[in-house]
Amino acid sequence: MDIVDSSIGTTQALEWKTYSVSRSDKAPLLNFVKGALEAHDCRIVYASEPDRAPFYIVFDTAAGDRQGLLVYAFFANSKPTKNRPDDEHRFQIKYGSNLKGILEVAVDPSQLITTLFLGIDPVEKIFVAADPLMNSPSPMSRSIEFKAEHVEMMRAHGWAVWERDRRPGKSKTRPTAEIEDYRTEVLVGGKQERLLDLIALERIARGLDPGERHLVADKMAVLKPAADVAEHPIVKEFGIAPEALFDLIEGAGRLKMAVRGWVAEQHLFDKLKLLPGVSDCVRLEEDGKPDLSLRWKGGLPILIECKNTLRTTYADGRPKVDFQKTRAAKGNPCSRYYRPQDFPVLAACLHSVTENWDFKFALTAELESHKSCAGRINSSIGISEPIFTDKAELVFAKHYGVTA
Repeated sequence: MDIVDSSIGTTQALEWKTYSVSRSDKAPLLNFVKGALEAHDCRIVYASEPDRAPFYIVFDTAAGDRQGLLVYAFFANSKPTKNRPDDEHRFQIKYGSNLKGILEVAVDPSQLITTLFLGIDPVEKIFVAADPLMNSPSPMSRSIEFKAEHVEMMRAHGWAVWERDRRPGKSKTRPTAEIEDYRTEVLVGGKQERLLDLIALERIARGLDPGERHLVADKMAVLKPAADVAEHPIVKEFGIAPEALFDLIEGAGRLKMAVRGWVAEQHLFDKLKLLPGVSDCVRLEEDGKPDLSLRWKGGLPILIECKNTLRTTYADGRPKVDFQKTRAAKGNPCSRYYRPQDFPVLAACLHSVTENWDFKFALTAELESHKSCAGRINSSIGISEPIFTDKAELVFAKHYGVTA
């Protein structure tokens, strides 16, 4: 019998696949990133060669904090394209000539290395960044589009945030169609000098739902060292410790994310467990299951799914929920959408819109049906009366068929 020496341990490190790319083509992208860092008095300790992608950079901030950066960078431009809008800008996700490959975007679970996934326009000196986690895997050569109006916003304000709808591609042979994330994504654009702020955003907003990511990015539009750090909008909004924000702004240490302390599920749990008539209220912290279970007035358990709204509302002011899973089961694209029998109650968190921990409740049996997937719920849900109410007890009563 072999005896394993447990004192030796195992090696754990972030690994990523590299691609051979044109040095002359990609050098402007690497120089853009390095130039943005050096403009803030960061010292480049190491930078990979521009003929290999993604770029890996190690740098010291002006405060002496050492950080690692993994950059998936692509050229962004407004080159006219047949059958595409005249005001469209875009960047294409591809390395090399293999247009049927799959790009797995590496994200460091220890957060020692920050991943950026962005298009860069060296002429305009701007970048447009997408959420790395939402874009892994990415089929080559998918494009991410944005508009001339977004470029104007970046020119005028230096920082811009907007939402972009994602839809399955028309190609039936797309290699990642079932495992791509088609939720609405948040794009963040900025001038070159705001790249350090983008790094800070990725450190604090990693893993957040699109609506919450949008809210954090909006708050960071005014991110700057303040005389009274406790008055900074991010500190006040999310309850982040002032010293942690100081680390974030000055780079004096790695920000320890406190996301779990202010996610919607916890606020919902705290609210419902105090509601008269509620008992056995528990969080179900398991993948693929609803978020909460409770009993109301001694009845059978009620399963509740909590979803964050997007920050952008419908034109009539109604908040909206992007109501779909991040992945579909193989061979069953409709499995991306929920069924009423999956859980009876939806709790929509309006925090990204109201900036308060407000919730609206509805029975899933009353939500709009999906137009092409029978028995499934529509992927976009508007939050309004009479379907939704802020009184959870009315929804529980309706579920049981009794009077509240």
